[in-house]
Amino acid sequence: MTDAIKPDDGIRLAKRVADIAACSRADAERYIAGGWVSVDGVLAEDPASRVTPAQEVVLLPGATPVEPEPVTILLHKAAGVSMDDALAGLNAETQVLENGRGKPFLRRHLFKLQSATPLEDIASGLVVFSQDWRVMRKLVEDAPRNEYEYVVEVDGQLADGGLDKLNRMFKASWQNETRLRIAGKNIQRGQIARLLGDVGLSVVSMRRLRIGRISMGGVPSGGWRFLRDVERF
Repeated sequence: MTDAIKPDDGIRLAKRVADIAACSRADAERYIAGGWVSVDGVLAEDPASRVTPAQEVVLLPGATPVEPEPVTILLHKAAGVSMDDALAGLNAETQVLENGRGKPFLRRHLFKLQSATPLEDIASGLVVFSQDWRVMRKLVEDAPRNEYEYVVEVDGQLADGGLDKLNRMFKASWQNETRLRIAGKNIQRGQIARLLGDVGLSVVSMRRLRIGRISMGGVPSGGWRFLRDVERF
């Protein structure tokens, strides 16, 4: 005789949250989708997952039952890392929180995330990924009006009149004997190296400091943070 199939002791997480918050199942699912629910201290993201009565389900402070807004991510890409690998490295462990607090990273933040400001593999610095069509339009369609700032370590001998030639394309100035500050609008991948090569210089390293009004700030290499609601490029 076979053993009888035992009924599942658990219930759907959305139902448990609806009971805790005294809200509709739809609002409960919005709480979960927004990253406002933890199960046994771990952030929960799947409304259909099942929990037992013994498990601790908590609605986090500040919870609101609204659909999460699309996010924009500011990444400090390390030199030698491809854009694909940079995207793959976006996770909760590499997120930089402000004073230990901030919007939690969710798997849904990777859905339809697009690269708005690609960098050469050799370069480091600020890269933007976004789900927000308004940010993508600003950074892609309005690219000719967005200023980018770089620090470039160079090798070689600058040709006569080379700095003047660079300044016809960018705003270029020496920071020290081997370092140039370059700022300009709509700078494309490979453009800086190509133009420096035209005046006798080669790129040793390159770091993007700023896009429009947004800088890397204190984000360490390999780390990232969300664009704040008050920030504009």
